[in-house]
Amino acid sequence: MTTQLEALKQYSMVVADTGDLDAIRKYQPHDATTNPSLILKAFDLEGYQSLIEETLAEVKQEVSDKEQQVALALDKLSVAIGSEIAGIVPGVVSTEVSAKLSFDQEASMAKARQIVELYEKRGVPKEKVLIKLASTWEGIRAAEVLEKEGIRCNLTLLFSDAQARACFEAGVYLISPFVGRVTDWYKKETGQDYGAEDDPGVKFVRGVCKYASDYGYKTVVMGASFRNIGQVLALAGCNRLTISPALLEELASNEGDVERKVSDEGEGTKKLEPMTEAEFRWEHNQDAMANDKLAEGIRRFAEDQDKLEGLIAKRL
Repeated sequence: MTTQLEALKQYSMVVADTGDLDAIRKYQPHDATTNPSLILKAFDLEGYQSLIEETLAEVKQEVSDKEQQVALALDKLSVAIGSEIAGIVPGVVSTEVSAKLSFDQEASMAKARQIVELYEKRGVPKEKVLIKLASTWEGIRAAEVLEKEGIRCNLTLLFSDAQARACFEAGVYLISPFVGRVTDWYKKETGQDYGAEDDPGVKFVRGVCKYASDYGYKTVVMGASFRNIGQVLALAGCNRLTISPALLEELASNEGDVERKVSDEGEGTKKLEPMTEAEFRWEHNQDAMANDKLAEGIRRFAEDQDKLEGLIAKRL
């Protein structure tokens, strides 16, 4: 009998939502994705301590200014951890541009190019790297330029149809529509619990997948931010699913078949004029949940980056 994890891999590419090397080796995902919150957790893992010490020592030799040391150490550490992950997974590893740059297109592009350059210095080609950017108007425009330079992007913190459409039209490589955080918002607003089939986050991601299929977009849709395996299994067939170690363990422990729930068999013939900035901002603004969760997500990532910078400063 196959496990649910093995069965799920027949329909969707599984991505590990962690920086834990042991978990990545155990569950053998195709790709891995990181963010400041996950790097913060990885900072305390025993397996990374020698890498952290080497990176910080290297930074001290390169710059003397304390503030510059912390900024450089953050980038180098993210890339060092990402490089370790890239050596394990057959596919790509996602590395995030600072959430604090979410509304600065030029700074986001500059940081993305710097991250790719740091990876290449460690022997990891840009084809193995996805640059994660928040799905703001500025982040999407930055991704559009970077894609044309051959730097593939993963647009994250995606909660609205407007964000998804803008990403598709910009030709980004991959988007990460969130499931759990969408459902969290509706549960708080309504006081309801949801089953997999009426789950607002699941419905949202299914809608994004259908839109991509109906309009013939090649952008990869990767469901993210899962709270339980019911949500994961309800999106079997979505291009990719990024899953935490705890849920990967649960899927690997359960035996049983998995039914495809998402199809990519749309005609791909529908067409729309590209949306303008004003249309994007208005349509996103009309979705109260998406507005709240995008702003909250950027703040959370920025807060975790501040904590990580504090830990780095102490170690330096």
